[in-house]
Amino acid sequence: MNVFLWMLAGAILGWIGFSYVRFNEARGMMVSVIIGVVGGLVGGNVIAPVFAAAQAVPGGFSSIALIFAAAGAAGFLAAGNLIYNQWGV
Repeated sequence: MNVFLWMLAGAILGWIGFSYVRFNEARGMMVSVIIGVVGGLVGGNVIAPVFAAAQAVPGGFSSIALIFAAAGAAGFLAAGNLIYNQWGV
């Protein structure tokens, strides 16, 4: 359940980044959503366990992990936009 929520949070942030903030506008909406999903997965699956306490029930909902997933997605979107603006990749 958490993985789906991390992906959903990343996809929503990717869409918001494309629609309102204009991140990755030249590459298209799907690229922004994919970057957001990957950032959400990395944030929730890699970064959250390093900084957050272990869950009492494995597989249960973790709001801290969701926050880290959203932060990871936002970071990946910002980095993707910076890389595109700097080097055109």
